[in-house]
Amino acid sequence: MNNIDELVFIHQVSAPCHLAILADSIGLKTVVVKKPSDLIITKECNRLFLVAQKGTALDSKGIPLLASRLINQAPIALYQVERNTLDPQAALLLGVKGLLYTDQGMDLLLTGLRKMVANELWYERALLSNTFNHLVKRLDNQTDCDQDTIAMLQMLTGRERVIIQLVSSGARNKEIAHQLCISEHTVKAHISSIFRKTQSRNRVELLRWAQTYQSQFELCS
Repeated sequence: MNNIDELVFIHQVSAPCHLAILADSIGLKTVVVKKPSDLIITKECNRLFLVAQKGTALDSKGIPLLASRLINQAPIALYQVERNTLDPQAALLLGVKGLLYTDQGMDLLLTGLRKMVANELWYERALLSNTFNHLVKRLDNQTDCDQDTIAMLQMLTGRERVIIQLVSSGARNKEIAHQLCISEHTVKAHISSIFRKTQSRNRVELLRWAQTYQSQFELCS
């Protein structure tokens, strides 16, 4: 990905945008937009849109609603952020490139701008580490869950999988027996085995189980 060519500050308060002035003073191309309706987002220029937290509507995490609307159209960062009024991990997971806080000094703000212009994330290192660990743990848990499901599915015989599909379609024991050319007693034996292997207590729970693992079930059928 190429470096950012232009910084677009969305500054909806009457006071001057000091960060834009600061960025301009070090040679970064800047534009200040007062009204979101005046925004023009094109693919021809690599722009970073900086949304001020101050003076705009926020969601429950303290993230400007405008940022959430723009996040899928262009790179977004937040500035004039007040500490303890925003969930930084939520911003990171949303896709926000970085946060510039009101209590940060000029040197740190400029460093943050330069990093984001170079297409780097600008967050506190501890947050990045914690978020990464959180995502890895969640992925591991999902993998464990998938492995458990696969193991459960592998315990089912081909005949049992067919019977699960028939039960899911609403077929009763007599209908299943007729379709598979087996006795009702054999159907009951199969269903008892299926209940044990899927940890279901009745047909309703078996139906829920089949719906939950439908994609994996189809792959193994």
